[in-house]
Amino acid sequence: MKINNAFKVGLLGGLGVLVALVIGGAVSSLATIITYIAVALFISLGLEPIISWLEKRRVPRWAAILIVLTAFVGGLVGFFFAVIPVIVNQTSGLIQQITDYFQSFTFDEFIDEAQGYVGDWVNLGNVRDDVVAFFRDPENIIEVGNGILAVGIAIGSGVFGVIVVLILTLYFTSSMKTIKRGLYGLVAASKRKRFIEISEQVTQAVGRYVVGQASLAACNGVLSFIFLSILGSPFAALLAFVAFLCSLVPLVGTITGSIIIVATTAFLPFPAVLWAAGYYLVYMQIEAYVLSPNIMNRAVKVPGAIVVIAALAGGTLAGVLGALVAIPVAASILIIVKQVWVPRQNEL
Repeated sequence: MKINNAFKVGLLGGLGVLVALVIGGAVSSLATIITYIAVALFISLGLEPIISWLEKRRVPRWAAILIVLTAFVGGLVGFFFAVIPVIVNQTSGLIQQITDYFQSFTFDEFIDEAQGYVGDWVNLGNVRDDVVAFFRDPENIIEVGNGILAVGIAIGSGVFGVIVVLILTLYFTSSMKTIKRGLYGLVAASKRKRFIEISEQVTQAVGRYVVGQASLAACNGVLSFIFLSILGSPFAALLAFVAFLCSLVPLVGTITGSIIIVATTAFLPFPAVLWAAGYYLVYMQIEAYVLSPNIMNRAVKVPGAIVVIAALAGGTLAGVLGALVAIPVAASILIIVKQVWVPRQNEL
């Protein structure tokens, strides 16, 4: 290939790289907003199957949307006003119990006893003195205070994010048909019908997955609350909430939540931790071999190996959000492969 004007080619190439860097910087700056939009759209697609179910029962779409949104917002408001105060009180009680537990130790005797186990490898007395000296330094106290302030700012940002996601969810849910219609209008008329069919299958798969995962999380939360109440835990509501949140994350969520709950029950009378460990071992088997297959196979028909690979890849690339959306994304890719790629290959 003959290059007539090397300067022009280099200039255009440099401008292309510069534009790519600007676009990358813009996307990075808008990462939080993009995350809010993705989460809101994800929830909206999860509410869409319920709206469609009501429409099949001869409920007008506007009434179905109103019913679903009222129930959704009412549930959130009821949760914040009824459950959050209980969780806050139980969290304070748990922190106080842990503090009292550790304060019950005679620290010097504990250091002497622990020193007998570690031998001469580490001088625990010097470690204790270093820790005390660290917290006596005003600069270190300021650093710790800045860390606490950062945690407070993060909590405030989280509350703001929840409000933004709620507003976007209401908008996306109420105008889902309009959004789809506008998207479909961008496709060439000759390919629009096929595009609409595949898009509807993808959105239905995503919606069914959201409903299925939320059902599994609710099941774990309710059963955990019942079990912990029977066990006599004073933090049943808090730990059930932890079980619910963790179960929203596929694969590792239930295991993580179970470990946290079992570790917390160690502060109860001794047999409690054994009962908790046994219960969650049994529950994880039931969820893995009974609940999850029956619920998720109806939601998204994705082979088990792809579920594991997708969840691990999504978690590695985008953290918790990536793990949440990885399975419906995998289901969407499988639909596109089956509906587009395979028929084209068969025609060659």
